[in-house]
Amino acid sequence: MVLRKHELEAKLKDELDLVKSGTIRDENPLDLSAEFDDLLQACRRGDLKRTQELISAGVNINGKDNFDYTPLIIASLCGHYELVELLLESGALAERDTFQGERCIYNALNDKIRNLLLRYDYSKSTDPLQPWAAHISTLLSRDIPRTYDITMMTTSEPFELHKFLLSARSPYFQKKLAEAPDSENWKLPQAIPAESFRVVTRYLYLGDIPRDLVDSRSGATEDEVLTGIDKVSKQLEIDQLWEAILAGQDRRLARQRHQDEVNRAQRQIQSFFQDKVLGHKMAVDTRKVHEVKWSHGNSIFADCLLRADEGGDEEGDIEKQEDNANGIPIGPFSEPQKNNTVRKARKSVLYPVHKAMLIRSPYFETMFSSQFLEAQASAHLHIIKVDCSPEILEIILTFLYTEKVEFPLELGLDLLYASDMLLLDKVKTKAAALISTLGSGNNSILVDRTHVQEGEVVEVEVEPINIYDVIHAAWDLRVQRLEEFAARYIAYRLEDYIDEEEFTELIHKSASRLKTREETDTIELLDDIRYYLSERFRLRFEDSGLGDIMDLKKADSDTAPETDVIDTSAKQGGVVRTLDGNLVEDEFASDAINYQLLLQKIDQILEKLKLDA
Repeated sequence: MVLRKHELEAKLKDELDLVKSGTIRDENPLDLSAEFDDLLQACRRGDLKRTQELISAGVNINGKDNFDYTPLIIASLCGHYELVELLLESGALAERDTFQGERCIYNALNDKIRNLLLRYDYSKSTDPLQPWAAHISTLLSRDIPRTYDITMMTTSEPFELHKFLLSARSPYFQKKLAEAPDSENWKLPQAIPAESFRVVTRYLYLGDIPRDLVDSRSGATEDEVLTGIDKVSKQLEIDQLWEAILAGQDRRLARQRHQDEVNRAQRQIQSFFQDKVLGHKMAVDTRKVHEVKWSHGNSIFADCLLRADEGGDEEGDIEKQEDNANGIPIGPFSEPQKNNTVRKARKSVLYPVHKAMLIRSPYFETMFSSQFLEAQASAHLHIIKVDCSPEILEIILTFLYTEKVEFPLELGLDLLYASDMLLLDKVKTKAAALISTLGSGNNSILVDRTHVQEGEVVEVEVEPINIYDVIHAAWDLRVQRLEEFAARYIAYRLEDYIDEEEFTELIHKSASRLKTREETDTIELLDDIRYYLSERFRLRFEDSGLGDIMDLKKADSDTAPETDVIDTSAKQGGVVRTLDGNLVEDEFASDAINYQLLLQKIDQILEKLKLDA
């Protein structure tokens, strides 16, 4: 239940007092930058494409303006459901027990947006890195598949850890493991209690600090454990551990400290990923991939190689090469040379990676946990081929290592298919969300051809993704979000597609997707297009009181002959040309006629295909 106005004001005062005292950090800081103002304007317009660009550029989506408005509040207030969804997926805060969170829910334009805000998972909205941090924490206790490569020996128990993670998180281990990368065991001083090192490893692996530092069955005292933590943390150069312990029982402060550490860990692992994984990728001739041999004790601590092939066939791309002197003989005994072709060798890119991060994908987790060859011991690192381009594989690896998903729109479909294959739902959702920004930018390439004047020249930018490919991908991968988007996209540009043979084939395929089709069954894609087409024209003139006229014309079209439905006899004083080339007196008359023309063309397609819908 949302808070009343006086309760919101009291909560705001309490939060401001805590922020001013330095007890907690302001999660919605004032942001007066031009970039943030640009984001607010995009949220007012419902501009998905521009919002996505600004988020990718690093603009703080949880900032606020002079009136305490955040992007999420504005998007909710303006009724942009898809934009609210995008902001939430990108980490916008919607915490119900905060002033801004309650204000956002209270001001939502409709119940659909309000319910989205209420049901959105708490951990997702407050900490976008939570799934990533949770995975790293589980590595401490995960036995299958085996991913650890070093054992820390204490007096009472061993700790099975990961060299790449220790190297990324601790400057001490970074130096020591660089000197001995093939080390498999590490003996700790006997004076350090095992409980001390357990707390340190939980901290390095982004786990919560336990309330009880000493187990009841342990022979060590709390002072001994704290002393051991002090020594180990100083040696490993992780001084922030003490801050986390001192946070004590303050839930909000402890959560803030934990989020700070997760963000620090992300930067550390991202730096390791950029330097070691991407920095040591190799491009080799595809025909010679099998000759690559990497030992297990390598300085990158990699335990397998991922392979992605560039486009083209196995033999390589054909490249034309001109001969000297255009075929003129050189020397007294040479034969005339002819132009010939050579094959440009196809390249494969190899990435040294770590199974501990790959198993975030259920695809790789199953592979390494089974009897497949990739899970068996070998003299050298296994080379695992992934059926995608190197560009797509790098995006996926970046996500697995850092949780970041940034890519241009033109790679959206390829990433959608690859993430579906690897069972990465979050990346798949991100790809679908970005594809859904197609044609929705501030300088939208959508051109209203129903209002183009005679002699007017309109420049239309070519979309980086074919909308027909989007629909097929939505069907193949069962992405309802893209099906709805594609139908709306086509409906708002129907005059561009209605006469294309490919559009007719698309309608036929949509009808054939229902295997046991009956005469009373509808065509799903066509139903959606009709709905959005009606919405498109209704929004143009319902404010002018002409909505009833459109409904009346639609009703007449069901009974009147085709020649009587639309009076295309142009008035001599007409100023707006309709889709059939006639002139009418204003845009409202043009809209009504164009709407009927497009509906008639749909009916003609159905007659041609002998379908009843």
